Amino acid sequence: MASRAPSLIRVIDLETTGQAPPAHGVCEIGWQDIALQPDGRWEIYGDGGNRMVNPGRQIPPLTMAVHHIRDEDVADAPYWHDVARPVLDPWPRRIALAAHRADFEQQFCTASLTRGADWICTWKCAMRLWPSSPGFSNQMLRYWRKPVGMEHERGLPAHRAFPDAYVTAFHLRDMLNEASVEQLIAWSNEPGLLPRVRYGPDRGKEWSEIDDDSLAVFLGDRDIDVRHTAEQEHIRRTGGGPVGRNAATQDLLL
Repeated sequence: MASRAPSLIRVIDLETTGQAPPAHGVCEIGWQDIALQPDGRWEIYGDGGNRMVNPGRQIPPLTMAVHHIRDEDVADAPYWHDVARPVLDPWPRRIALAAHRADFEQQFCTASLTRGADWICTWKCAMRLWPSSPGFSNQMLRYWRKPVGMEHERGLPAHRAFPDAYVTAFHLRDMLNEASVEQLIAWSNEPGLLPRVRYGPDRGKEWSEIDDDSLAVFLGDRDIDVRHTAEQEHIRRTGGGPVGRNAATQDLLL
């Protein structure tokens, strides 16, 4: 009898010409799979890979300086619509896609290309599972955590699609061995929950350490992750009271 195909999660990373479509396009995609083993643990699966992509426009010097992909490197590469679906919707069928700061990848990897796949954001999940990390970038987590089994050279150079996907896959492997797929997806569908204040006079403090006046200011922040984190801290302090800058101000008056 043929063996059953394993449950897979595909980690991907994109290198692009800029921050958001349609003004910008993909110039490389990399991937690394993780599979559920018979013993119930998740492990790195297969060799992964990468594909160069013609973004259909020139690559600005600003982004070339990050990933070092030049126009001539992608001039003869296929376009995104020819590359995307086979990579994003492989067989065996993956149960989810993952990326570090997946909100970025999801702009280019639309639901039509992924067949509506669920996503796991390893950046959001890292802040939940490893809040004591000094930072939450892919590379900071790599050197702070030093994941077991990672081949250092395969994770280089940074800011290229396969090495970055490879590094992220080790973070995800360890997350999946601490929390369920469903939990990681649920956290990924919410804004990020920041362990510490990012900026201002309280920078570096845990949210529980700042005073109510400072918290009230953050409740109106334009950054969705900052605002969400402030809202959660406000809920903790008020025992589930109404959230919002006006509500916080009212609490202070009572």
